Amino acid sequence: HPGDPVRLTDRIHFDAAPAAVFAMLTDRRFQERVCTASGATEHQVTVEERADGGATVTTRRVLPTTGMPDFVRSFAGQRLTITQRTTWSAAAADDGRTGTTEVEIAGAPVRLSARIGLAAEGAATVEDVAGDLTASVPLLGGRIERAAEPAVRSALRIEAEVGRDWLRER
Repeated sequence: HPGDPVRLTDRIHFDAAPAAVFAMLTDRRFQERVCTASGATEHQVTVEERADGGATVTTRRVLPTTGMPDFVRSFAGQRLTITQRTTWSAAAADDGRTGTTEVEIAGAPVRLSARIGLAAEGAATVEDVAGDLTASVPLLGGRIERAAEPAVRSALRIEAEVGRDWLRER
């Protein structure tokens, strides 16, 4: 239905224990590498660790809009500024974690709101992402959501690829 959010789910496998994957995902240098791999021309990363062992990771990246649909460029101009804020819980007894991630695009009416989780799967870890991609624009909303979905999926794939390389190097 028009106006309904696009449901986005993904499952990413990492060949490392949940504690190692969490350490990677909350490492500023790892997040900077993801920003660069995503084509960002500028980026900022902050990691706030909490006393309970949880953490919040905020990335702000600027991406060129070349190659994006015309109506996206009409909202955003020459560049998109994307802010992602991921908040992780403290570790459970099995080192699994849950959290939330919010992605906003400055000047564009698009938002991703997702629940995330890290869970052991044998000696490996699975990161599950389940959320809604919404555009708050009458009539055009569904079209914008469908156009944004491949970009969001691509960002998840980039994080997974960079993560696998990162873990292999350790």
